[in-house]
Amino acid sequence: MLRSRWSVLLLRVALVVAALWLLVLMAMSLPGELRDEAPAFRVPAQIVLTLVLASVLVVIVCIWRLLTLVQRDRLFSDASRRWVDAIVWALAIGWSLLAAGALTVTTVIFLTPEIRDPGIPMALFGVVVLSSLPMLLMIVMRGLLRQATGYRAELDEVI
Repeated sequence: MLRSRWSVLLLRVALVVAALWLLVLMAMSLPGELRDEAPAFRVPAQIVLTLVLASVLVVIVCIWRLLTLVQRDRLFSDASRRWVDAIVWALAIGWSLLAAGALTVTTVIFLTPEIRDPGIPMALFGVVVLSSLPMLLMIVMRGLLRQATGYRAELDEVI
């Protein structure tokens, strides 16, 4: 239990640092980076990127709640399934926004002869594919949690 307590504490510290970093990024870095862009690009980009980062913040809150369930030995319960479902939905929404933004940027690049370059679309493609992996992993983990919860209920009946 001592090792679990330390793991939970270290993970909570990492979650706080990540959340603070994301808030600074949303409040200061994104507006500063996009200030020289045309409003037709700046405003939609700011909205999409802020929503993507907000979905990551939702995931951080859900992980925090799951850690609370771990500490209370309630991980294999319906409450944990709800938090895992919230993580999957937040990741799906964030990924969809990221994919739509990447597709839009790629379309603009290919339709504008002056800036046509395959490098940025290929990088965006990689980001979109790699960012789908946490969502797909959470879907698999949700299935495993569902199975483990069922086994725990059966075990509780036997005992």
